[in-house]
Amino acid sequence: MARLGRLGFLAVGVVFHLIYIYSIFDIYFVSPIVHGMQPYSVDAPAPAKRLFLVVGDGLRADKCFQQHPDPDEPSKIRYLAPFVRSKALEEGTFGISHTRVPTESRPGHVALIAGLYEDVSAVTTGWKLNPVNFDSVFNRSRHTWSWGSPDILLMFKEGASDPSRVDAWTYDEEMEDFTQDATNLDIWVFDRVQEFFESAKTNATLNELLHQDKLVFFLHLLGLDTTGHSYRPYSPEYLRNIKIVDEGLRKVNELVNEFYGNDGKTAWVFTADHGMSDWGSHGDGHPDNTRTPLVAWGAGVKKPINTKIYPSSARTGHEDGVSSDWGLESVRRVDVAQADVAALMAYLVGVEFPVNSVGELPLDYVSADPEAQALAAWTNARQILEMYRVKEAHKKNTQLRYKPFAPLSNLERNFLEIETLLKMKAYYTSIEKAQILIKNGLEGLRYLQTYDWMFLRTLITLGYLGWIAFALTTVLDIFVLHSTIDARRTISSNIFFTSILIALYSMFVIQRSRITYYPYAFFPVVFWEEVYARRRTVAKGVRQIVSGVKAGWVKLFLQAIGGIALLEAIVSGYLHRDIFSWCYLLATTWPLFYGKKFVVQNVWLVVGWFACCMAMSTFTMLDAVKQESELQILAGGVIMFVVGIYSIASTQKGSMVTEPAAPVVNGTSVGAPRKATNSRSRTILGAQVGLIGLAMFVTSSSVRSLQAKQGLPAGNQLVGWLVLISSLIIPLIPHKPAVPTLLLLFLTFSPTFILLTISYEGLFFNAFTLLLYLWTSLESRIPNRTFLDSLRTSLFFFFLLQSGFFSTGNIASISSFSLDSVYRLIPIFSPFAMTVLLLYKILVPFVMISAALAALNGRRDQNLASSSSTTGVTPKVITARRQLPSKLRHLVTAGSDDGKAIFMLATAVSDVLTLNFFWMVKDEGSWLEIGSTISNFCIGGLLGVFITGLELGAGVFSGGSKRDEGKHLADREKENRLVNEVEKKVPQKDGLWLKLGDEDAQGPVVATGSPVRRSKRRSGK
Repeated sequence: MARLGRLGFLAVGVVFHLIYIYSIFDIYFVSPIVHGMQPYSVDAPAPAKRLFLVVGDGLRADKCFQQHPDPDEPSKIRYLAPFVRSKALEEGTFGISHTRVPTESRPGHVALIAGLYEDVSAVTTGWKLNPVNFDSVFNRSRHTWSWGSPDILLMFKEGASDPSRVDAWTYDEEMEDFTQDATNLDIWVFDRVQEFFESAKTNATLNELLHQDKLVFFLHLLGLDTTGHSYRPYSPEYLRNIKIVDEGLRKVNELVNEFYGNDGKTAWVFTADHGMSDWGSHGDGHPDNTRTPLVAWGAGVKKPINTKIYPSSARTGHEDGVSSDWGLESVRRVDVAQADVAALMAYLVGVEFPVNSVGELPLDYVSADPEAQALAAWTNARQILEMYRVKEAHKKNTQLRYKPFAPLSNLERNFLEIETLLKMKAYYTSIEKAQILIKNGLEGLRYLQTYDWMFLRTLITLGYLGWIAFALTTVLDIFVLHSTIDARRTISSNIFFTSILIALYSMFVIQRSRITYYPYAFFPVVFWEEVYARRRTVAKGVRQIVSGVKAGWVKLFLQAIGGIALLEAIVSGYLHRDIFSWCYLLATTWPLFYGKKFVVQNVWLVVGWFACCMAMSTFTMLDAVKQESELQILAGGVIMFVVGIYSIASTQKGSMVTEPAAPVVNGTSVGAPRKATNSRSRTILGAQVGLIGLAMFVTSSSVRSLQAKQGLPAGNQLVGWLVLISSLIIPLIPHKPAVPTLLLLFLTFSPTFILLTISYEGLFFNAFTLLLYLWTSLESRIPNRTFLDSLRTSLFFFFLLQSGFFSTGNIASISSFSLDSVYRLIPIFSPFAMTVLLLYKILVPFVMISAALAALNGRRDQNLASSSSTTGVTPKVITARRQLPSKLRHLVTAGSDDGKAIFMLATAVSDVLTLNFFWMVKDEGSWLEIGSTISNFCIGGLLGVFITGLELGAGVFSGGSKRDEGKHLADREKENRLVNEVEKKVPQKDGLWLKLGDEDAQGPVVATGSPVRRSKRRSGK
């Protein structure tokens, strides 16, 4: 590989990380859908002619069954779903339906109706018309009628094998207004169902169809989900919605029984697609999101079993304590996986099992004689094993050496055994054998699904390790050795690495592997080959770094241990946010490591750093579940407003120092300072401050209106959007900035952190910006910076990056970021627009980090220029070469180079987290563990791309890229000419630069770059 400059390195990093992030979809999220299976149905009369599936979107199991204060009579505590409870206690069977991540509407409904867990990437298509192009209970029915949200109903109608078989009545999307009473959505559904059956009384054709068998009715109730998002699931509004759903279901039940003359041929299933967290969101694997109610009653459903007749050692389903306060201990609780509901519905209504279903028929819900249960279990087993047969045939045809799943190596004998048992009427034994076969079949499907896991995991691990090694090697080459050592390749090494790549690619071709496998193999081979070719660079670079460290290897080892400890703390912080607080408390001591002199000379910065770290440590101690607080929103806004007023006042007095004075070399200004502020700059500042005040006013008005349930005034929405957009456009007006870039960006994004804030986020933004200013100020004053200082700075940068993610929420949990603030701008349900706004607010702190690093690099560059000037220079800034031996001068880094090194080191550091999370990913265990580990890996994998974006942003904030990275050596020559210019002016003795002025003065140092004409320097010329 040719030597890469900074931009080439970043480009390779972006491509590598984007491709490797996709690896999680090839490993964990491979679509389970296959085609070509034979469908199976139970060879026995169906217990029901019709089935009603009622889904309370976003209904939590505990909220459905617990006692709560009556929202209409707060003084009374009662059960809010008495009708559903009566069915669980008297007529049917109840339990918890456990969902899988992501806990979103599309995956939940697919699991309920099709019996399969769609790959996670499908959630991105769940909010638009994206037909479900696989088998479902609706496909197998004679006819299905559905009422509810267009987001759910239309994807099943358009994806049906025969769209005319599925009818869907939906309301307009404008009704999904988060600022209005969402119970109207559910009332609309119940009213339309009533109208439907009333019309059937006068429509002979419809009436005849309604009296046939294999009919499905689907009621999708979105009101609970909408209300939960708006008001939280513990709010009176959500609880009232539960009452409305329960009462509406009671009326529909009576209507249907009356229509069919109580013929006893109707089966009912009431459940939810997902739950709802306490902060009004869902998506991750928190138990509040994965536990949904399941109550079935009617034809073919087992009556409740009284737990009092059970022996004390028998399981009643209540052992986990989850339902201890539901008042249902007297009846048995039967929990199921969400996909099992599809198998239950298929059996009850007598249709074929969906061919992609992985649901196990829950016989504890079935009321049938042993023969019927045995036949049902046997049919369920054959349907699952048919899917296994098709998948195994495909795997055999594509593997070089296929190793079969041992428990299913002799299916024919297993089938014959169960069929013999059925003929012998040994039904209970047959059921046991069938259930064992089902378990083996599901394990076999998993075996096939994970067949390539170990190979892919190994390949991906080698790729990430290769990238880390390649990144560190590149940094050593460019910033320590200054590209003075060329790569060395041999014929044997070329043959070795080429042979590995050819062997892998040949295997992929024979096995017809996915195209993504090729880059998975390409990157580790190329990275490790490059590291091997530059082994001399690594060896010499490490030696030179160690030689410049007092105590050598010992100190380097201790620093490495400290860095690894910080990275592991960050990993743990993804699971426990308070760890970031402890890290901030430790960070208060950082300036002390540079000695008493450094602290005394920068006493106010050190005091400010201490106070700011203490303040930042409080945010990750606060609960990620935030309540809307107008007081906290306005408190943050007031601080922003005061800072803006002070900035204007300072510029008018001329006291706002934007940049250090520019030095002059040979009559040429180096790093010219910003000129005094002009009227346009002050006007822009005034406009920004005015927008902050207007944002506070409109936000306060919107909060009060929404809390009073008066909806969002159209004027507030319009003004909010104008403020948000204007605050981003006004700073782009051409002008000479009157304040530093960091402060200008702070004022630019302040309206955002008022409009899109529900609690303490604005206070965080104030503290975080101040912390960045103090950090860059202290960093720029550190004397005799070395490569190890750059490495330490990259760790600080990486920690601040994580702090920006976790200080106001838990980025690893999708549901920890509330949508409340978004409702002030987008009251109508529009998930993609809402997500964009939410992500925009989350990413603002990282724009500030990028600007801070740009400012830090700018300060170092100007200090470097000042150090190399002999006219107008403060004579305290040139460090004698006697303090820095010539063989170690390469360790001193200049401002721009230091900043580039920080970013490049951070990309390597980020993948230490990624590898941790990659091997921590779980697809078994609790839903919370599964969801969290998946989220963590995706975040870690994206950090490399994100850091690259920050690096490019830093270039923008610093005035754009000043160098062509493909001309690295030419740049070094420019630096050397600057050094020579200084050497001509500065007094020397014995080849040493003499210090000018105070012998104890602190100041930045001159980076000499690569060695140039050392003989002349030694001779003093």
